[in-house]
Amino acid sequence: MFDTQDILQKAGIAAVQSGSYGATLGWAPVEGRTTFEAICPADGKLSARIAGSTAEDYEAIVSASLDAQKRWRMVPAPTRGEFVRRIGELVEENMEMLAAVVMLDTGKSLMEAKGELKEVVDMATLSAGQSRMMYGFTQQSQRAKHRMYDQWLPLGVVGIITAYNFPAAVWAQNGFLSVIGGNTVIWKPSPKVPLTAIAIQKLANQAMKEFKCEGVFSLYTPADNELAELLLCDTRVPLISFTGSSGVGRKVADLVGQTLGRRFMLECSGNNGCIVDETADLKLAARAITFGAVGTTGQRCTSTRRIIAHRSVLNELVELMAHSFEQITIGDPREPGTVVGPLIDGAAVGQYEAALAQAVSLGGKVVYGGQRINRPGHYVQAAIVTDVKPEWECVQHETFAPIVYVMPYDTLDEAIAIHNGVPQGLASGMHSTNLTNIETFLSAAGSDCGIVRINMGTTGADVGAAFGGEKETGGGRTAGSDSWKGYMRRQSVCVNWGGESAWDSRIKL
Repeated sequence: MFDTQDILQKAGIAAVQSGSYGATLGWAPVEGRTTFEAICPADGKLSARIAGSTAEDYEAIVSASLDAQKRWRMVPAPTRGEFVRRIGELVEENMEMLAAVVMLDTGKSLMEAKGELKEVVDMATLSAGQSRMMYGFTQQSQRAKHRMYDQWLPLGVVGIITAYNFPAAVWAQNGFLSVIGGNTVIWKPSPKVPLTAIAIQKLANQAMKEFKCEGVFSLYTPADNELAELLLCDTRVPLISFTGSSGVGRKVADLVGQTLGRRFMLECSGNNGCIVDETADLKLAARAITFGAVGTTGQRCTSTRRIIAHRSVLNELVELMAHSFEQITIGDPREPGTVVGPLIDGAAVGQYEAALAQAVSLGGKVVYGGQRINRPGHYVQAAIVTDVKPEWECVQHETFAPIVYVMPYDTLDEAIAIHNGVPQGLASGMHSTNLTNIETFLSAAGSDCGIVRINMGTTGADVGAAFGGEKETGGGRTAGSDSWKGYMRRQSVCVNWGGESAWDSRIKL
């Protein structure tokens, strides 16, 4: 039996819970504060009320973060990595409780919630190892008896703004790399999913106490956008990492970019396409597309949204997709056997319905699903839409819902043009057994996205790889590879060890 109040009690979350935490502030008081509601998408019921952060909270948080960073930057990087590893251990030890909190916040099934939290654990492990491998490199100086090298140093305080769909994993991808680099972090989560942030902040507090490094992680959860912009406009915060829509990303870029020297890292909208050619294993393609389109109720930035199928295999592929879709159980995430839960809120359902209505009005055919499910909460059927044109607004725009548009092509050049012909550039895929087609798609003439997957779904993140995309997706990179460099400043160093200077022949001392 799933008991909301029991889960919140185990997580240490009160009925009216503070959304602000800083080293000197502690958990801010809740009395006299503007509150907002944490609503469970599974049934539309109130989980808790959150006392929003104030401008005074923000000032206390950022001041403490600045002070903490002066100490943290001098802690050896491997020790910083062990601190991050400890947070990963605490997440793993509290997996059942945290998964239930993620479910309450997002409506994800417990299976999907645990998958997200496993990514947090994996990111902690990766970051702990990376803390010993933040390499610079030696260069050859043109001057005799000089040594030249590059090194990477902390930036300072990093602001991390996360979206509702992966409230834990996105924080970990950004926060852990920030912290091993010697930065402190201020986390501003989506107000749609505050419970996950509060529960994780409490575990981070435990690790900070153990490592005597209070102030490394802080939490800032304002109830309105005006207060949120304090973080964006603060010149004391040199880097803002934002995950969310391209529309809000533009505003982040504009506000942060008004101050020279500050940086922004954007991971914005994806409108991910997958080419299925005439040689593809269609049963594999249908299974992979189902995971990509239906998983997390289509609320992943990497969700599969467009299928560009060779005309000769399109009808068979659609039949296989429909058969695959109908095998996925959509329902209350608290019920055993549920694979996919609801959309996040009523507005998301409205966007789903509006996109389908537009597609139908233009001549598209909903050949599977496409209906709201009549039950408490925000449930919809996954939808397959055929007879669409790539230039339609609904196809060009990312709708954060389980809708996949299927389009035909005749030549590979045409397929790649359709694939690349959207403003977004996050994830891409191809199903093929033709090596020439695959390598063409992987070449400079192929996919223009930051992520390419062959004979897989477009969705899913490997923490060892850099995550992010091009064009309106924003260009940012998080997680593995050399993404850690984005959270640090590069410094070129030259050391004269020979005792001579450039004008020694002219200057007599």
